[in-house]
Parts: sequence; structure tokens; C-alpha cells
Amino acid sequence: MFDAMDVGILSFVIAALAADWGLNSTQMGWIGSINSIGMAVGALVFGIFADKIGRKQIFMWTLIIFSVASGLSALTTTFVAFMILRFFVGMGLGGELPVASTLVSESVEAKERGRVVVLLESFWAAGWLIAAIISYFVIPAEFWPIEGWRVALILTAIPAFYAVYIRMHLPDSPQFAAKPEAKNRSIMQNMAGVWKKKYVRSTLMLWILWFTVVFSYYGMFLWLPSVMVGKGFDLISSFKYVLIMTIAQLPGYFTAAWFIEKFGRKFVLVTYLIGTAASAYVFGNAETVTALLISGILLSFFNLGAWGALYAYTPEQYPMVIRGTGAGIAAAVGRIGGIFGPLLVGYLLKLEYSIGSIFAIFCVSILIGAAAVLFLGKETKQTELEL
Repeated sequence: MFDAMDVGILSFVIAALAADWGLNSTQMGWIGSINSIGMAVGALVFGIFADKIGRKQIFMWTLIIFSVASGLSALTTTFVAFMILRFFVGMGLGGELPVASTLVSESVEAKERGRVVVLLESFWAAGWLIAAIISYFVIPAEFWPIEGWRVALILTAIPAFYAVYIRMHLPDSPQFAAKPEAKNRSIMQNMAGVWKKKYVRSTLMLWILWFTVVFSYYGMFLWLPSVMVGKGFDLISSFKYVLIMTIAQLPGYFTAAWFIEKFGRKFVLVTYLIGTAASAYVFGNAETVTALLISGILLSFFNLGAWGALYAYTPEQYPMVIRGTGAGIAAAVGRIGGIFGPLLVGYLLKLEYSIGSIFAIFCVSILIGAAAVLFLGKETKQTELEL
């Protein structure tokens, strides 16, 4: 929830900064991309150390890093300083997401593991809702002498206090605690382990899936408020529409949580990714408020349902000793896609490409991800995690 609140607010802050600091579309794209550069580094580094130090410790520190850096970004007065802090925000976010899903995966029985991890991810929608509400009421408001977007970013520092609770009350993964010798493995051993013959197919599938999903998600969703302004809606109205579309994320998660144990991970991922691709195409070419709203709702529904399944599916591909490393590296590859997505939108808008043609690129990307799962993925429904 806290992660999504930060990412969600950023998408609205980009639109506000463009007005306040006179940013062009390329600079706007770079704000989203620097976040993803940090996420790529964080996912790689913290995923690896989760296998050496433990899931809980890394989870706690990544939460502190992203919260403090996000709060400090509210105090910046230059584009460069804002970008530097957003890199550290990204590091914390990128590390926390795969580590949290790994920790929960290892703490739940096989019969309900997929459902619980998807429900964990459903709080991403709750965070986006909070972000949309804060952005609607706070960012356009006047808090003289402080701009509204600065107040919104200060609020994102609050999760740092949650780390105190985690330190005191959260247990570490029972699987990790039961196998202390895992700490003795070298980092290079763990990184090489994901390419062993037994796991190479899963690793290739995950890398393709993560890259295509993250590339399209950040390319589309970080630009949603700005795209709607470009289609003729004012900033306030854009917040309203994005708020409505965000609410649609919740049934997307909840249906995915139900289907994932009934029909399996592959079914949910392939079905929801195809739904995402179709919705993206219609959204990019929508000319009326009704078409924009309905396709946007479906885009949120299918895309976030697929995300929930992705986080449930990823840790299930590897044994405990390399689970954090495998999930972290896959997420890092995905974040590389997240670097290029927002940059591509900014670049193509500068070249005066239509929103429809830009969203068609994301449509194709998502279909490639679905094909990777269909042809390379293995079903892991209700199977015990490998130790």
C-alpha cells in the first residue's frame, strides 16, 4: 500500500511539476525512468542480500530508504536534486516488492499461497486510491508558501515509522530460519544458480514476462494523468478519472486471487494479460469520455490482476536458497523495461506520434509476455515450495 501510494503520487506530481517547473515531455519521462533505474538496482542488490541476511531485515531497510528519500524529495528546488532522490526512492521500492512477496510466499501453506500473495498485492490498489485522493485534494490546493505537490510528497515519508513495528513484531521467513546454512553460500553461487539447467527455462520466462509487463505498466500508468490532459481534460478532471480507474484495480486483484487457486497461475496470467493488451489498445484510441473511462477501468482491472499473479508466480520458480536472488534479478530485468517505458512515451510524444500508436506498442509488449508464460511457463498451483 505504501509503495503504491508513492508511485501513484509520483504520476500526479509529474503533471504538477510540468506546470510549476516548465518541464518538457522528455524531462517528465526521465522522472519516471530514474525511479525505475533505482528500482532495477534495488531489486538486484536487495534481492541478492535477502538470501544472505534474511527477508525481514532487507524488507525493513528498503522501507526506510524509500520513505525517507521520498519525503526529502519534497524539499528539492531543482530538477537534478529531485532526480537524485527519486533514484533512492526507486532503490527502496525495487528491493522491497520482491522481498515482501518472497517472505509471504515462504510463510503460507501451498493450498492458499497464491491467493494470499495476490491479496497482499491487492493493497497496491489501496495505495493508488490513497494517492489519487491525496493528489485530487492536496496537489491542486494552496498551502502558502508550500506548493501542494510538496505536501503530498511529505506524506509519503510516513511509512518510515512502520519500519519500527516491523523490527519489533514481524517474524522472518520460517523456511529461511530453518536453513541457516543458506547464509554461507556466496553471492556468485546464488546468481549462477538461477541459470542451472533445472531453472533456465523458468528464468528466461520470468525475464521476458517481467520486462514486458513493467515496460508497459510504467509507460502507461505514469503517463495516465498527462495523457488525459493531452486528450483535452483539465488536471482536476484527470485526477477524477484516474481515481475511478484505480478503484477498478480492486476487483481485478480479488478475481485473480480467486482464479489463481481454482484455475492456476498460467491461466490467470495469460487471460489477464490478453485483457490488458485489448484494453490498452482501446484506451489509446478512445475519442469519447465513455470509451476512455470504460477502457481505462478494464485496463486497471486486467493489468493489476496480472501483477498480483506475477508476484505469486515468481518466487515459486526457485528453491529457498536462491529464491530472493531469482525473484530480485527477474524484477531488476523488469525495471529495465520500466526505464524505457516512460522515456519512450516522452520521446514519441515529442515526435508527435499519436497516443493510439504509442499504446499499440504496449499492447504488443504485453502479448509477448503472455506468450512467454503460455509456452515456457510451468504450472505451480498448490505445489510445495522447493527447499
